[in-house]
Amino acid sequence: MFGAIIGDIVGSRFEFNNIRTKDFKLITNESDFTDDTVMTIAVWDMYLNGYLRDKDKIIETFKKWGRKYPNRGYGGNFARWLFTDDVKPYRSYGNGSGMRISPIGLIAKSEDEVYELSYNVTSVTHNHPEGIKGAYVTAMMIYKAKMGATKNELKEYAIKMYPKIKDLNYDDLVLNYRFNETSMDTIPEAIYCFLISTDFLDCLRTSISIGGDSDTLAAISMAIAEAYYKQIPDNLMAIIYDKLPADMLNILKNCEKKLKL
Repeated sequence: MFGAIIGDIVGSRFEFNNIRTKDFKLITNESDFTDDTVMTIAVWDMYLNGYLRDKDKIIETFKKWGRKYPNRGYGGNFARWLFTDDVKPYRSYGNGSGMRISPIGLIAKSEDEVYELSYNVTSVTHNHPEGIKGAYVTAMMIYKAKMGATKNELKEYAIKMYPKIKDLNYDDLVLNYRFNETSMDTIPEAIYCFLISTDFLDCLRTSISIGGDSDTLAAISMAIAEAYYKQIPDNLMAIIYDKLPADMLNILKNCEKKLKL
């Protein structure tokens, strides 16, 4: 439940000031939650209220949370959607579809439900095929990890969905990967960082060290890492309680109870 938010907060100060090393201080006064966390909380809120099959309520909940926390780095097209009365999707293939989808991988009870629910919460904005795919693959990686898939099984699935993953190389990414907000050039890289990681903390440092859209990339990789590695170090969990406002913490607490985690 917390991996995506930890990735977002730790990655936030590097989004426009990339760091190309794993050796960095995890949290400073500049670290804060961004739109990635706000929209993830919105999906958890939909789950609590039984809205995940109600298109109008999905839209209403995204807009409610976005307007409550308006200055959190929303992309231009999404911001226009968020702060107007427009409810039509806008053919986005941005990486925002993947950064908010982590609850679905934990909530879903079957692979069919992963697709159904990820489509429901994605297509209201990111209705381009690549946007829908990015959310689905991210949620499915989380679901499979939750269900006990091995790293090799997860790798095989990831490469099937994004063949470019097999050609990615960490050292090359550190040198050459640049800021990118598209689903197809963020989600494969995030998955790759998880696949080469040795534990939860290593995944966090690896994800941020390659640069790019650091907070979103780390949010995606860390959501998978949490589902796979199962445990989060106490010092990283402390980030959640230190940085999130009470209303968000309350959503997470109630979701823990509902999921019986």
